[in-house]
Amino acid sequence: MNAQVFQGDALHLAGSLASDSIDAVITDPPYGLKFMGKDWDHGIPGQPFWEEFLRTMKPGAHLLAFGGTRTHHRLTVAIEDAGFEIRDCLMWLYGSGFPKSLDVSKAIDKAAGAEREVVGPSTRHGGGNDNLYDYGKGLQTMGNGVVPDITAPATELAQQWDGWGTALKPGWEPIIMARKPLGKNTVAANVLTYGTGAINIDGCRIGDEILPEQTAGQARIGTFERTDMVTPERVGRWPANVALDETAATMLDEQSGTSKSTKGKPRRPQAPGDGYGMTHTGAEYNDIGGASRFFYTAKASRKERGEGNNHPTVKPITLMRWLCRLVTPPGGTILDPFNGSGSTGCAAVLEGFRYLGFELDQDFVDISEQRIAHWSGVSEPFSYNADAPLKLA
Repeated sequence: MNAQVFQGDALHLAGSLASDSIDAVITDPPYGLKFMGKDWDHGIPGQPFWEEFLRTMKPGAHLLAFGGTRTHHRLTVAIEDAGFEIRDCLMWLYGSGFPKSLDVSKAIDKAAGAEREVVGPSTRHGGGNDNLYDYGKGLQTMGNGVVPDITAPATELAQQWDGWGTALKPGWEPIIMARKPLGKNTVAANVLTYGTGAINIDGCRIGDEILPEQTAGQARIGTFERTDMVTPERVGRWPANVALDETAATMLDEQSGTSKSTKGKPRRPQAPGDGYGMTHTGAEYNDIGGASRFFYTAKASRKERGEGNNHPTVKPITLMRWLCRLVTPPGGTILDPFNGSGSTGCAAVLEGFRYLGFELDQDFVDISEQRIAHWSGVSEPFSYNADAPLKLA
């Protein structure tokens, strides 16, 4: 298997990698939010980490790093100060975030030593994966089926502040896109020398499904239709720096309603491959559908977690596949220095890339090995020699 996961500190392990050997770094590092009191989330990886990762990457290699909405500015500065070029900031929009908010009314009653009367179970909360209630008391469901009680304010001041909290429900995460400088190379020269420096536009176009029953010149793409498909290789829209999950896509379409592509005077691209052109009818795309058709939509499944995967911040494998494909050259090696439960590794092997993961927690190393082995079609979990020097598979 062209995948390895190593237990240990990312900064130390990266020092064993050869310089200019990694094709892409795709990772979900700690956000420094003290998430659920976890030790691993008490700080953001600083500049020394990103300097070491930069050293291992080929000139022009891309970095994709998830961040928290409250702390991604510090992550971005650390990456930039390490020597990376900041190229973009993608938005990952989702509808399944859970609010981590202090109930101010309950906090007032608690401080006053007043006991609140239980008036019934919550009718708004079903105990699903997207629920976390009364953050100040640590009550959470996280899919365990617990439904919180509704309690009535016990004091006049608590009544005054009933319904007030301290945080919004999270609905998006930034993904920082950065690139190792090309040096004196042009992009064209760098691509020919190292295979890195560019991103895979055609491989990540939005709405590129081609169904067997389609006839020439017709394509049904997601929830909309195109009648202007010229070649299968160039079907779909130019990838945007916004990605959605299915819940967010549905919510967006409910708000936007069904729309048709606008028409104008037909035009031709100014140069081959510049993406600037219309069909012979004068429409950018002869399609009908909701606004979500303009953005990549990741289709997540609870089965992706795999049995025993209790990591709290798992990303959808379909999203990670799209990101891997976007910045990694064919047959390239992806490094995830903050491996977690191995979603990047699962995506990498599904896309045919080689993978190296670093992870502090041995339990998550074990989980990620099992998950990567599963998605690789290997019946038994893979193993490695922890005493052996790191090698590119």
